[in-house]
Amino acid sequence: METVTSKDGSRIAYDRIGEGPKVILVAGALGSRDFKQMSQLAELLAERCTVINYDRRGRGDSTEVKPFSIEREVEDLAAVIEAEGGSASLWGWSSGGALALRASAAGIGVERLSVYEVPFIVTESERPTRDYGERLDALVAADDRSGAVKHFMRNAIGIPAPFVAAMRLTPMWKRMKATAHTLPYDWAALGAEHMYGAPLQAGEWAGVKAQTLVVCGEKSPELLRAGSQALAEALPNAELRELAGVSHNVKMNVLAPVLAEFFAD
Repeated sequence: METVTSKDGSRIAYDRIGEGPKVILVAGALGSRDFKQMSQLAELLAERCTVINYDRRGRGDSTEVKPFSIEREVEDLAAVIEAEGGSASLWGWSSGGALALRASAAGIGVERLSVYEVPFIVTESERPTRDYGERLDALVAADDRSGAVKHFMRNAIGIPAPFVAAMRLTPMWKRMKATAHTLPYDWAALGAEHMYGAPLQAGEWAGVKAQTLVVCGEKSPELLRAGSQALAEALPNAELRELAGVSHNVKMNVLAPVLAEFFAD
């Protein structure tokens, strides 16, 4: 494990494996670098890339200095990039892709960028609920981590109540509770203005100069595929790729060859 100190004093932890062009993996909501899919993707990409798998602030082995702002998360990535030579590419999964987009726009040395199904909602939808952000803040303020995870699963993703109840009996629930206090960070990265059907405006993303690969899954909900298409159209230098046979919970052995070709070309 490596560590670097961010601008505000937070310690950011990461692992580095492989050789080749540097790629930093940015996890989505509740994720950390030791999640199975993150470590699996790191190992697969390491055959052609130097892969940096890091814990976002407040997760895993990374600390955080309060108060939070999305700018602090961008500074964390800037610190990792600087520690690793001053330039790197980024891959962001789901809401982690929104953070990767904002980091790229900040001009911190991002060479190439790929995102997988950033959940920008550009069509009418019942999820997330209109009071999602307000209720989430209240649950986190009360340190009700289990309630925050349940709220995210039910009212952001829309997982049926019986399935959420069953999930609470699994070891994964404990792991998600450990990072539940960071759920507002992903909401901030996405931006509430992008979650209720408004079209994406190209001007907002004009600062994302890096060549970008937007990826979505053939079996994902139409809502996510529509958001991916809208994002690819709004970015100044982007290509959209749809992967056959996968959903939002993407199979890393299907995704990895596509990313390796893009980052190591």
